Amino acid sequence: MQAKSRWVPVSWSALPGFEQDHVGEAWSAWMRSCAKPGPVFASVCRDAARLGNANDASKRAWMMQRLQPYRVESHAGNATGLLTGYYEPVLQASRTRSSSFNVPLYGVPSSGAPRSPWFTRQQIESQPAAQAQLRGREIVYMADPIDAMILHVQGSGRMQVREPDGRLRAVRLAFAGTNQQPFRSPSAWVVAQGGRGGSWANIKTWAAQNPGRVHEMLWSNPRYVFFREEPIASADSNAGSRGAQGVPLTPGRSIAVDRDSIPYGTPVWLSTSGPAATLNRLVLAQDTGTAIRGAVRADYFAGWSPEAADLAHRMKQPLQLWVLWPK
Repeated sequence: MQAKSRWVPVSWSALPGFEQDHVGEAWSAWMRSCAKPGPVFASVCRDAARLGNANDASKRAWMMQRLQPYRVESHAGNATGLLTGYYEPVLQASRTRSSSFNVPLYGVPSSGAPRSPWFTRQQIESQPAAQAQLRGREIVYMADPIDAMILHVQGSGRMQVREPDGRLRAVRLAFAGTNQQPFRSPSAWVVAQGGRGGSWANIKTWAAQNPGRVHEMLWSNPRYVFFREEPIASADSNAGSRGAQGVPLTPGRSIAVDRDSIPYGTPVWLSTSGPAATLNRLVLAQDTGTAIRGAVRADYFAGWSPEAADLAHRMKQPLQLWVLWPK
């Protein structure tokens, strides 16, 4: 029993597609979680690590021997929830400010990460008092304020940064904190104004048609994200940013959850079918998000390709989850 969910034991046959999934594709994600195992998973992680080179059938048989599946439900008994998606955008930036690149991305303010509601996005971009606390905290500059908003909404991204000497360097801007203001969807705001939302491409189309209202649209979301720069080592090139568990995310095998429903590092069976995708697969609970609240609620990390961005934008469909807990 968790604070926001109850777990009902079921047989392995209750998991849709369990015999078909290439569970070995999730093993690297699992091993990343096992770098920070809780006491419940410590011994299981040691055994799972020994199966690194085993085939899917062997890994599946081991899971059935060592783990017990539990259907995740709300306390009212609802076993169906919502799956959305997120991704890591790949964007262009400059280390120095210019007429073309003049939208700053900041580290935490000089006074430290806010612990209570701080200046809103509009105040940060317009009031000297807020800007004074961010002076010198600029990490890079972007050319398009909507691209900057994409990064703020996703929480992290891969950046192709033009250095002062002309070199192009790949870095990651990772989430470092927020101004503690509520999130408001720019897409929903555009729809409320009679435009077409649903994707950043649609929002950019609306902005091109309404150039005098771009600031109004951006300022409709008072939440502002601060970042920290991280190098992208060759060993990490196939991994995403670090999630809330503190381990790198794996495309297609990492999810964000409500920690009061499913603890970080838990292997989870995910099942969804809808217009965006049909998925029945082993995933790891490795992240969270401000909008990820409730018993049966998850955000699916799609990766960083254009296809990942498209899937993340379209993903909003029914979800069922089963936690796989040590016997």
